[in-house]
Amino acid sequence: MPNSMFLGRPKRKYPLSLPKPKTFPTTAWKCYQKRQRLKRQNSGMKRTRSDAEEISEEQEEIKEKQTQLSNRCEAIGMQCDQLRKETALIVQQSARTQIRLALMFQILKARENHDFDKAAMLTAALREAIAREEQEMNASEK
Repeated sequence: MPNSMFLGRPKRKYPLSLPKPKTFPTTAWKCYQKRQRLKRQNSGMKRTRSDAEEISEEQEEIKEKQTQLSNRCEAIGMQCDQLRKETALIVQQSARTQIRLALMFQILKARENHDFDKAAMLTAALREAIAREEQEMNASEK
């Protein structure tokens, strides 16, 4: 017959686990871990600081380039204005020259046709036009 002593209790599937003995780190180990953690934090902070410095330097460079670009744009704008004024002056001078040439041509035609009254009137008109131009030039110089 089987052992009666073992019949009363059913056999456990899993054996009892014993609690793992707690091992507390020593003070030196704690200090070492703390130093390592601080080193990691400090290196991260140094990297962050250097990145921030690089970014601020890049921002300064961008600001300087923007200032230079705005100065160039302003200079180009001033040159455009100057060119517009010069172009308008050339157009005005060209128109005046055309008027004078037309008057001179009409004077020659009138003299050719022996119409001296008309030639005298056109000559007076030409003198007035030239005098008016000279007055305008003298006024613009002042």
